[in-house]
Amino acid sequence: MSRGTTAGDDGATTVVDTSPRPVDGRAERAATSSRPAPVSRRLSRRLREHPWYSLAVELVKFGFVGGISFVVDVGLFNLLRFGPGHLLGDRPLTAKIVSVAVATVVAWLGNRYWTFTDQRTDSHARELLVYGAINVVGMGIAVGALGVSHYVLGHTSALADNVSANGVGLVLASAFRYLGYKRWVFTGAEAR
Repeated sequence: MSRGTTAGDDGATTVVDTSPRPVDGRAERAATSSRPAPVSRRLSRRLREHPWYSLAVELVKFGFVGGISFVVDVGLFNLLRFGPGHLLGDRPLTAKIVSVAVATVVAWLGNRYWTFTDQRTDSHARELLVYGAINVVGMGIAVGALGVSHYVLGHTSALADNVSANGVGLVLASAFRYLGYKRWVFTGAEAR
């Protein structure tokens, strides 16, 4: 509390509180209240303290970065094949290689600077090289799921190919990538 003194008309000195008052009185009520924190704040604190919380947050970030990379891959592939100028219109494999390479760099940057920010290393080149190698293996897992479905099981429809490659294969490859990144790429510090 800030105090000031003033002299009255009768010559007496009076102590006056000059501290600013809260407009709605919330600060004053909060200081004098002995009520517990609201349920939402207590629940939020309990969730953040739960042992699985940091893993769940990391998985959500990983999925978000993967989703952005997927959009970059598909978007760039279609832009190169069918966009203005048809840059690689007659070369679909080259277009796919370029789009996957760009999407891999986007994913590495997102995972390095957001998902696994506390575990990144000082060796950018090593990280990117191992990251790329894990992505090649992940692509092999997705292509393997497609191959088994298409050639071994005989499911040759467009729907079956998409379910096996972009459904089953993507889920299996993503699980491998996540574990591989944690184990071999982002090894700079222990997880939170």
